[in-house]
Amino acid sequence: MKPENTQLEQAKQKAAQEAIKHIKNNHIVGLGSGSTAAYAIKTLSQKIRNEKLNILAIPTSYQAFLLAVKHGITITTLEEHPTIDVTIDGADQIDPHLNLIKGMGAALTREKIVASATKQNIIIADHTKKVQTLGENNHPVPIEVIPFALTPVNRKIQQIGGNPTIRETKGKLGPVITDNGNAIIDATFGPINNPKKLEQTLKTIPGIVETGLFLNTTNIAYITTNTTTEKIERKQKTT
Repeated sequence: MKPENTQLEQAKQKAAQEAIKHIKNNHIVGLGSGSTAAYAIKTLSQKIRNEKLNILAIPTSYQAFLLAVKHGITITTLEEHPTIDVTIDGADQIDPHLNLIKGMGAALTREKIVASATKQNIIIADHTKKVQTLGENNHPVPIEVIPFALTPVNRKIQQIGGNPTIRETKGKLGPVITDNGNAIIDATFGPINNPKKLEQTLKTIPGIVETGLFLNTTNIAYITTNTTTEKIERKQKTT
C-alpha cells in the first residue's frame, strides 16, 4: 500500500471513531455504504462489544448489510423502526454548507431514504472529499434511473447542459444495477453553483428515481487527515 493511501485509510478510521461517539445504548443506527462507512461499521461493532450496547442497525445497501452481519451487528428495518436516531455515512464530495454528492457506490436512493428518516445525520470523510463547490474537478452526480428510461433520460440531461454516462460494471458487459433493480447515470455539470436548482430540475425528468445531490440532510461532518479532525456542524436542518 502506498504511503498516501495508508494516510487516507488512517483518516477514514479517525473519522469513524469520532462519529461512533454519538451512538448510545438502545439507538437505532443507519449504516451507510462505501469504504469510509465500512470503517464505521467495524468500529461500531467494537463499541457494541466493549460497552455491551443494545443497538439495532438499518443498512443502506446489501454490501453494508453483509458487513454488519459479519461483524455481529443486529439488523432491523424501517418497517419496524421508521425513525432512526443516528446515521453514519460517507460522501464523495462535501462543500462548506454540508451539501453533498453521494452515490459512487450506487446506494444513493436508499441512503437518501435513511437520511430523511434520521434525527442526526453524521457524514465522515477524508480531506480529499472537501470542496468549495460541488462538481469541482469534473466530479459527476450519480443519478438512479429506471432502465426503461435510460435513453430519454440521457437526452434530457444533455439538454440541460449535463454530460451523462451510463455506469458499466467492471469485468462483464452491461450497466451497474442497484439494489433497487435500476441503472446509474453519472452526469457531469462542472461546478454546481446552484445545487438546489439542479436537483429540482433533475427530479422533474420522468424515469429519474433519485439523484446523488444530498442537500440540507447533514447535521455534522467529520473531515479528517491522518493527524487532524475538522468538525463542521449544522445547528438544525433547514427546509
